[in-house]
Amino acid sequence: MKQGLAIITLLFSLSLFSQHGSTDTAQVVIPNRYNTLEARAKPYVIMISADGFRYDYAKKYNAESLLNLSGEGARAEAMIPAYPSITFPNHWTLITGLYPSHHGLIDNYFYDYKRKEPYAMSDKTNAEDGSWYGGLPLWGLAEQQGMLSASLMWVGSASDAGGTRPTYYYPYHEKFSPQEKVDKVINWLKLPIDKRPHFISLYFPEVDAGGHHFGPDAKETEDAVHQVDAAIGALVRKVNELGLKDINFIFVSDHGMIKVDGSHPLEIPQLLLDKNRFDIYNSQTLLRVYVKNPAEVKSVYKELQLHKTSDYEVYLDKKFPRSLHFSAKDDYYGRIGQILLVPNAPKIFLEKGKKPSAGKHGYNPAVVPEMKATFMAWGPAFKSHMTVGEFENVNVYPVIADILGLKIRQPVDGKLKVLKQIIK
Repeated sequence: MKQGLAIITLLFSLSLFSQHGSTDTAQVVIPNRYNTLEARAKPYVIMISADGFRYDYAKKYNAESLLNLSGEGARAEAMIPAYPSITFPNHWTLITGLYPSHHGLIDNYFYDYKRKEPYAMSDKTNAEDGSWYGGLPLWGLAEQQGMLSASLMWVGSASDAGGTRPTYYYPYHEKFSPQEKVDKVINWLKLPIDKRPHFISLYFPEVDAGGHHFGPDAKETEDAVHQVDAAIGALVRKVNELGLKDINFIFVSDHGMIKVDGSHPLEIPQLLLDKNRFDIYNSQTLLRVYVKNPAEVKSVYKELQLHKTSDYEVYLDKKFPRSLHFSAKDDYYGRIGQILLVPNAPKIFLEKGKKPSAGKHGYNPAVVPEMKATFMAWGPAFKSHMTVGEFENVNVYPVIADILGLKIRQPVDGKLKVLKQIIK
């Protein structure tokens, strides 16, 4: 197992999320912030995300700590990620309660035609610029109501999105091991009561790296699941040793993973390779097309429909399935594109000369169940021995706000009533 974990550690350190430039591992602390007297009496929530932790991984790979802890609390049969089921959009959905088309982070890479600027998750300048992110993240909701927060590597947490950064955060990097992250959370909880964060968000990338490089059924992915599971078990033990009351844990993932057909990838239609007429954005499980001359949209759509194969679907943005909240009507920031090509899993679109990864995500979870994510929760705020059915991840936001006693005054897509049943 040690060899497998060493491989995973190397891979996630070289993953797509590596920010350009030198790595800054120092914590940032916003000075002169204190919990209000009211906030000091409120519960704590530690929100943990394991990237790519598919809904069935805990049982499939016998993640003992997570199964035992969630067995004493509440868990979902599966959690439905927002579309597209990829990392940046869904982490921002989890932390804002908004669908990607409503918060603007519609892909890991996109172009904003109003700003005339590109966004790339690997660009530190983008990642730390809050003007790219819509909605009010949970740490901002807490801080604006007098409650301190902290974040370890959550998407957008180093930015001023929503107007307020967490009191404690780290610029994104992948130098910390899972156990080091656990220790940093414990150090936050050891702070004096007036400086101690009540909302903490924490991110682990290892399982996603294993799934991408080796596939969801590989030993390396299993090892990564056990690595994260061990870290969660250690975190809970160390938290319990602190003797603090009313600490609640929510364990989530952003999406699942499926083994793709990398041997027979789909070619991008030749028509779309004309850069004078089109900009194309290919995440391999979704191909978004921006037609530079709006008058050509319908004719291009008809031509694509005429020549398409049975391996993918072609949609106009206005006709995209309403249930996915990714159509022109939902595109608040105008970033999606007018035509979308959607491969049927396990097919992917692949540019010539590029090598596919073993595993991918991004498909519609209603059609591809392997895209479904994980939700588990335990602590004094949650009912015991409870399993609920599938629900959309936008509904996590209002649950956390309710437990922390925070008032949601801005529009969100999530509804407390969906998960109210798991709260005592």
